[in-house]
Amino acid sequence: MRSNLMAGALALLLAPAAALAQAWAPDRPVTIVNPYAAGSTTDALARALAAGMAPRLGQPVVVANRDGAAGGIGTAQVARAAPDGLTLLFAPAVVLSVLPARGDPGYAPDALVPVCQAFENAMAIAVRPDSPFATLADLVAAARARPGALSYGHQGVASIPHLAALELAEAARLQLQDVPYRGEPAVLVDLRAGRVDFAVTVMGSLSGQGLRVLGVFAPARHPMLPDVPTVAEQGFDVAPTSFGGLFAPAGTPAPARAALEAACLAAAREEGYRSVAARMFQPATPEADAGTLAARLARDIADKRRLLATIGPAR
Repeated sequence: MRSNLMAGALALLLAPAAALAQAWAPDRPVTIVNPYAAGSTTDALARALAAGMAPRLGQPVVVANRDGAAGGIGTAQVARAAPDGLTLLFAPAVVLSVLPARGDPGYAPDALVPVCQAFENAMAIAVRPDSPFATLADLVAAARARPGALSYGHQGVASIPHLAALELAEAARLQLQDVPYRGEPAVLVDLRAGRVDFAVTVMGSLSGQGLRVLGVFAPARHPMLPDVPTVAEQGFDVAPTSFGGLFAPAGTPAPARAALEAACLAAAREEGYRSVAARMFQPATPEADAGTLAARLARDIADKRRLLATIGPAR
């Protein structure tokens, strides 16, 4: 009897984290809030991830779009939600590293805790196929010739595409007219209609759009667009990054976080998610555990504070 008890205790000590995570399971459907518009890159990824998580959690996992304020509205909703593991956020780090630094979005950076990283985005500059700008140099020359005349669309004030455009404007000494939207789909609609001259957007949003990409904000060329030079290659050392994934309200119990992390990582490694991620110009393995995401988020908060101090208030 005693040996059986000792064996049982040892088994518990050696049990992997994924098995211990099963000590918690949701008793109702889980909601993942996407703080951007339907049809956006994060929307497609969130829905693919939810489909993979549902069978692992034993409950439906639904995605709800709560867009507005560059992601601040949906993020605030999750920050105020009960920390029971049933309401989660799928968003880029910018909602925690930038928005609280620029004002009071209704939550602090520590109002949410990382569950797992599920994506990493590059930004790009795009124009219509019939645009007079064949290269980034053409666009820069036109902007310098007519200060303030060229307009560009982005998915919201203080979003990473907006910050990328501000960095480029500073590096190239340009005066540009920015036009914020509630999400990437609306940006691309107006770009194709000619209501803005160019767009700065997440690369995944350009998939299948038939637009001309003038440059990628990244340290190296993207493997899916090998002929498109980086912005840095074209003379402007600007390469902001965007990464993110699943977050839970602060105070969510450790067993719930562990179960959600295990389900998130497993879903992100399934073919269903990977196929959608590939269409959204994601790297081959964008996922990472909660600890890795937390460390990266801490660095991003510090980096973005320095960036915001450099570029000044949003225009």
